[in-house]
Order: sequence, then C-alpha cells, then structure tokens
Amino acid sequence: MPVRASRILSLNLENQGRLKKRIISLDVGSVRIGVAVSDPLGSFAQGVTVLQASGGWMEELSSIVMEYGAGTLLVGMPFRTDGAEGQEAENMKKVAEGLSARFPDCRVISWDERFTTVLANQALIEADVSRKGRKGQVDKVAATLLLQSYLDSQMPGRGYGAENIMTAGEIPTDRRRRRKEKNAYD
Repeated sequence: MPVRASRILSLNLENQGRLKKRIISLDVGSVRIGVAVSDPLGSFAQGVTVLQASGGWMEELSSIVMEYGAGTLLVGMPFRTDGAEGQEAENMKKVAEGLSARFPDCRVISWDERFTTVLANQALIEADVSRKGRKGQVDKVAATLLLQSYLDSQMPGRGYGAENIMTAGEIPTDRRRRRKEKNAYD
C-alpha cells in the first residue's frame, strides 16, 4: 500500500519538530461565528465554516478543535477605532473566559479584529460574490483575515507594528483604481 506524499512530509516535519498545534480563530458575532484554522506549520490561515451563534455552537467548535488538533483558540477582540474597549470587547472577554473553561487544554488569545469584517466584505465584493453569498461567507473570511494577521505577527521579520496596519480606506481595490483612472482621463 503506497504512502501518501503528504503523510511522508508530515512525518519528516514531525521528526524535525517543525509542526505546531494548529490555531483556530473565531470571529464571533451576535448571529454568526466565522471559524478559520492554521496550517500545521503555522504559516497560513484557511476558512473552515460559519457557526450559528444561537444554540450549541460550543459543541460544534469542540468537534472542530478535536478534528484539527488545535492547541490555541484565537478570539477576535472588537476594539474601537481609537483602540478603546467598548461593550462588545467586554462581551468578548466573557466569551474568551467561557472558551478557557470549556477547552482547558487550549490557550485562548484575544486579537485585534478591527476592520476584518470590512476587509472581508471588500474582498468578497471584488470577487464578485453576490450579496446573498457574502452574507454566508463574510464571517469565515473575517476569521481567516484575523488568523492570518496573527500568524504574520509571529513570523520573524513580519511584525504587527503600527506601520503594518492599514485602514479599510487605505487599501487599494480594483474598483478604486478604475475610478481614479477614469477621473484622470476626464
């Protein structure tokens, strides 16, 4: 029976100590919760699913944690644009405490989620996803952006300093470029 190449790579990386426990990020909203997971090397984020915030989402999350062998849960912290904590941040702290109690073997980290939903919406609009399609995917994309920003901050030479933060208005999109080009020729 042939051994799959990915399994061989996984065994080699395990022997070298380069595989890490995966990180699962959560973009928690009042209606939906976006979920993303890191790759085994801790370099890339990938969207997994969207959970419904009402009901038994913790049970669903438990099966995801088990499936991916997660060692860390990354929770988006909704700071205000000025960096202050509002009521939403207080609510998220309670969610993080609940996650710590429910998953004692996982480290729970809060991470700044400012503009992730805005950026996720922009990305889906640029990808020409319908409004109905965006509604079901935006939270998963936001969780992916949240996790990728955390993973990037952990890479040597790729810090998450203030010089690396872009607001939604500063990020160029094809639509804005086309508008500028059109105005330049008028």
